[in-house]
Amino acid sequence: MKTISARDANRHFSSLLREVATGEVITVLSRGKPVATIAPAQPASSRLTLARQQLFARLDTQVDFDPLSWSREDLYEE
Repeated sequence: MKTISARDANRHFSSLLREVATGEVITVLSRGKPVATIAPAQPASSRLTLARQQLFARLDTQVDFDPLSWSREDLYEE
């Protein structure tokens, strides 16, 4: 991963985009602190796949319960 100052990123934005297009990931620094990351865009299908994987991973960490043990009165307050 490459780093660049915000000033240099502004001055050389076109060449920065060419580098990103080849697969380079660039972190932009402002006063020595990271403020942005510029990375190649992912196709919509890979973003959806990643989101699905993250959802399943989160669901795997949740506690399972037995929905058949609940009665109708348990589900609805009167």
